[in-house]
Amino acid sequence: MGRRQIRVVGAMLQNDEGCYLITQRPPKASLPLLWEFPGGRVEPGEADAQALARELREEMGVEIRVLEQAMHTLHEYPNYDIDFRVFHCRLRDEKAPIQHLRVHDHRWVKLEDMAKYQFPDADAKTLAKLLDLEP
Repeated sequence: MGRRQIRVVGAMLQNDEGCYLITQRPPKASLPLLWEFPGGRVEPGEADAQALARELREEMGVEIRVLEQAMHTLHEYPNYDIDFRVFHCRLRDEKAPIQHLRVHDHRWVKLEDMAKYQFPDADAKTLAKLLDLEP
């Protein structure tokens, strides 16, 4: 029997101050209280952009525009593999409040301050790629 493959999408949401939105996983979730780019699993038959828009609506009550793919990484956890795709996104309404419907907390963080937060391994890989990019 093959390993379980999970396709996951994440949003790189940047505000006008150059900060990126990160969210904290709920205390009872897998990988509890770690920080991550908002997003989630792609359901069968769902396109990446549809999944990302749905996840952010369900988790934080915000509407987004999904733009181009920023990066793609594969990560092996002990019991499953993650196919993780991150997309540049914009909030449809910059002033819309971010609700904590399925997230524990959120922060707008500059790239250079991301190291202060603990991320799951798949997100940490993505973050490492981001930090190597030229401004």
